[in-house]
Amino acid sequence: MAEFSSLAQDVYCIDALYIQPRVASIYLLRAGDEVAIIETGTFHSLPNVLATLQQLGIDRSQVKYVIPTHVHLDHAGGAGEMMRQFEQASLIVHPRGARHMIDPSKLVAGTIGVYGRQRFERLYGSIEPIPEDRIIIAEDLACYRLQQRELVFIDTPGHARHHFCIYDQQSNGMFTGDTFGISYDAMKVLPRGLLPTTPPSQFDPSALKESVARIMNFAPERLYLTHYGEFSDPAAQLASFNQWIDQYVAVCESCSGTGDDYAAVLEQALLQQVMKGLGNGTDEALQRLLSHDIKLNAQGLAHWWGLRPDG
Repeated sequence: MAEFSSLAQDVYCIDALYIQPRVASIYLLRAGDEVAIIETGTFHSLPNVLATLQQLGIDRSQVKYVIPTHVHLDHAGGAGEMMRQFEQASLIVHPRGARHMIDPSKLVAGTIGVYGRQRFERLYGSIEPIPEDRIIIAEDLACYRLQQRELVFIDTPGHARHHFCIYDQQSNGMFTGDTFGISYDAMKVLPRGLLPTTPPSQFDPSALKESVARIMNFAPERLYLTHYGEFSDPAAQLASFNQWIDQYVAVCESCSGTGDDYAAVLEQALLQQVMKGLGNGTDEALQRLLSHDIKLNAQGLAHWWGLRPDG
């Protein structure tokens, strides 16, 4: 049985089944007999995508576009295998990410450096290159169509310099990748339940705030988060989200040490700050859910902090 949910305006949220259920989303957009898939999950996500297509009565030949918001492997790791399966599709990618889709060797090596080879293979599986002639590079504010459905691509650095978000006018929704943060099911009911995500190695707090402002210039009614699912009324979270960015920076300032020691101290301080800010400081289940993100966020913050001119 396919693991997916139907949202408004022919948008479907498919579970990428990354790490555990309801942690990473893949989105399917439908317009007539044309389909776009936004985010690819990993190599291991493909069976659920194919099962969803079958359950919805969609043939593989109807997939027109495959679109990772950026090339981190929980968003783009399944792109090569998807493109092999969807022979008519084009991959739309950020200008800074295209080379990594054509030759993923550096991307793979960098991720193995973070996780180690054994865990890399368990999380991501095989990463396949994509022929250059099947790749479309989307410049800022480029528009692509599924029949009459227009998708606008917005350059949104801050989480990563190879990141774009996609505005879908039909649903008045924004596919935000990781730019406008993460919010799992248990967090969506919390007043400050939309958190920035800052893994290695391109976090930039000022660029992230500017990107979120660009997103809000479109006045979206909903965000389609990769981690995880639909998030309503983003305007209500804007001030809180920017405050979270400032608090992440303040945690960096408050910690001392160098190298791995600094990252370890930062991880503990960040966990305390996040749980306090969420108002669930003693919620062990939520701590376990966020532990993977907090660890990666601390590594990314430590990297950014060390690159400052006085770092």
